[in-house]
Amino acid sequence: MSVRLSLLAAAWLLLSPLAHAALPEVVKVGILNDMNGPFADQSGRGSVVAAQMAAEDFAAEGAGFKVEILSADHQNKPDIGAQIARQWVDQDGVAAIADAVNSGVGLAVNQVMADKHRTFIATNVGTSDLTGKFCQPTTVQWTMDTYALGNTVARAMVAQGGDTWYFISFDYALGAALERDATATLTSLGGKVLGSVKHPLGTTDFSSYLVQAQSSGAKVVALADTGTDLINAVKQAAEFGLTPKQTLAGLFTQIVDVDSMGLAAAHGLLVTEAFYWDLNDATRAFSRRFGQRFGARVPTANQAGVYSSVLAYLHAVKAAGSIEGETVIAQLQKAPIQDVLFGTVTVRKDGRAVHDMYTFRVKTAAESKGRWDDYQVMATIPGVEAFRPLDKGGCKLVGP
Repeated sequence: MSVRLSLLAAAWLLLSPLAHAALPEVVKVGILNDMNGPFADQSGRGSVVAAQMAAEDFAAEGAGFKVEILSADHQNKPDIGAQIARQWVDQDGVAAIADAVNSGVGLAVNQVMADKHRTFIATNVGTSDLTGKFCQPTTVQWTMDTYALGNTVARAMVAQGGDTWYFISFDYALGAALERDATATLTSLGGKVLGSVKHPLGTTDFSSYLVQAQSSGAKVVALADTGTDLINAVKQAAEFGLTPKQTLAGLFTQIVDVDSMGLAAAHGLLVTEAFYWDLNDATRAFSRRFGQRFGARVPTANQAGVYSSVLAYLHAVKAAGSIEGETVIAQLQKAPIQDVLFGTVTVRKDGRAVHDMYTFRVKTAAESKGRWDDYQVMATIPGVEAFRPLDKGGCKLVGP
């Protein structure tokens, strides 16, 4: 009987996904994002460069194993993202997937990686549901989320008297989460939402939405979108003459978006980010290295987040001696991470990586010293204040 049990146990180990979680000679990390669509500038090929930099810096430390970076374009389609994730893990032996950038894709990949016991480094998945009702023991959410973005901008605007809002939002998961999370903070501070309108991803004409926002009389027009859609909305708001009368708040704005808008259109826009290239000596040094490899561009918060999260993942794999997702995430949660770009980072039980966030005002052309000198720091928000409290997200991993 004991021999039979041993054989059954051996067979189970061969079939179990955890049986293949030991540390391989080459750890493969896949960068999955939008390479050609509305989020390509925020993440895209720049995120691949950032991941390669992380792999090289890890190797320079005397890593002990090789790292291979793969990349693919999910075309902002959850089914394609999930299909790539399955293929990467099952056929190519990928140990972790990072970036994702699109919330709908991110939620799909989140489930695939949990099922396969591999790590999802959800560097730039915006929806806060990822560490709420859809949390998994194999996922870490880095850089930002809709709660942190909406919460910090809402607090900043109400403090300046901007207590009535009108939302122009993406008609998909990210827009809904941004609007929901910003509304929760706004109303808790005594503010009011006077209306909202939703638009599809890839909208080019915002005229009807801006007319509605203007007619609402709201003090703040909150743009719960990002990428190319956000850029078009801000440019057209300036053309409509909306900005002298109403304040624009970009709930998910990055430096490349502002660069595309131009300061003539974007000045005065209030934004929240986790990273800015000109924050300190460390961010400036990294940004110079990045620019040397990526067309003299500065890294976005997304791209900086890929560097930091992939590097932290590789350190955790080395310390844990395993690529099993649950084991790696548990390793990340053991102690605060001293990150060169994000400062002190703590990974909570729900998978949320907590770090400081920043509120910026976009400069005028007269204030700027040149391209990429776009932000004036308005406030630094400690992570414990910026991100949703651990017990408020409904994550099953947190407990009662």
